[in-house]
Amino acid sequence: MRYIKLRDLEVSRIGLGAMGMSHGYTDSGTDEAESVRTLHRAMELGVTFIDTAEIYGPYANEELLGRALKGRRDQVVLATKFGMVSHAGAGPWNLDSSPANIRTAVDGSLQRLGTDHIDLYYQHRVDPNTPIEETAGAVAELIAEGKVRAFGLSEAGEDTIRRAHAVHPVTAVQSEYSLWTRGIEKRILPVLRELNIGLVPFAPLGHGFLTGQIRATDGFKEGDFRHGNPRFTGENFQRNLRIADEVQVVAEQAGATPAQVALAWLLAQGDDIAPIPGTKRVHRVEENTAADAIELTTDQLIQLSSLPQAAGETHTEAGRQMLER
Repeated sequence: MRYIKLRDLEVSRIGLGAMGMSHGYTDSGTDEAESVRTLHRAMELGVTFIDTAEIYGPYANEELLGRALKGRRDQVVLATKFGMVSHAGAGPWNLDSSPANIRTAVDGSLQRLGTDHIDLYYQHRVDPNTPIEETAGAVAELIAEGKVRAFGLSEAGEDTIRRAHAVHPVTAVQSEYSLWTRGIEKRILPVLRELNIGLVPFAPLGHGFLTGQIRATDGFKEGDFRHGNPRFTGENFQRNLRIADEVQVVAEQAGATPAQVALAWLLAQGDDIAPIPGTKRVHRVEENTAADAIELTTDQLIQLSSLPQAAGETHTEAGRQMLER
């Protein structure tokens, strides 16, 4: 495994998104033992960058990581997120990045994770009711106190990134980025590179779609992120299957799996990018981390980069309202 710097934070080139172990997919939260084995196997393979959030569960994913990382905390760069749980009464799925809410959130996350510091603390979604300067200032205070090591943003627009960075340096921005979600390339990525901010792509495999394993959607239960998602429904889904088929063609040429090709393409976009493919299976984390060794040819990269954008929005209408792209 190679390692890169997100600003001053050294992380494994490929990280691990832990969300699906507890939240978001049809069989999330059904096999904690396998999830723990997956986390431990990732670490054996050199993965040091682990991602979670208080909203996943809510709280259950942080608690799982706290149990799995007991005695191993110093082996990982641990990232979690605040701002999608209002601790003043409104509860989960209500945006609140006020300084008071951040202080409550960080103490809860530290307790659940079983640690005295969070390496990378992201604002999960931009809170339109709290100036980003106040949010950045609150995180800067936590950094000064040693509770947090680095400040991050998730799905923030370029103006918010600049304003936050002016208060305290932003180490990384997490946004959805993959072969079928490339909207950040023109507006966000240039700003990150101008300011020396790292990029952490989440859903780098398109919520499993780019693996080529999803050929039907009738198995998605209510509560699964993909249930009712515009890209996984109706004509959009059928059109998007062609993208997966094209990735499969390149995978056969490269002697790799489609997932490895999708990740290798992302890694080729720059040495300031650390994707966090999510999985709760040992064999998948082995497959994903092996993508670090795959070198795609120039022609293959061009072929992949010329694929059409996915049909359909990335989120439902409710989810899109929380994005600031």
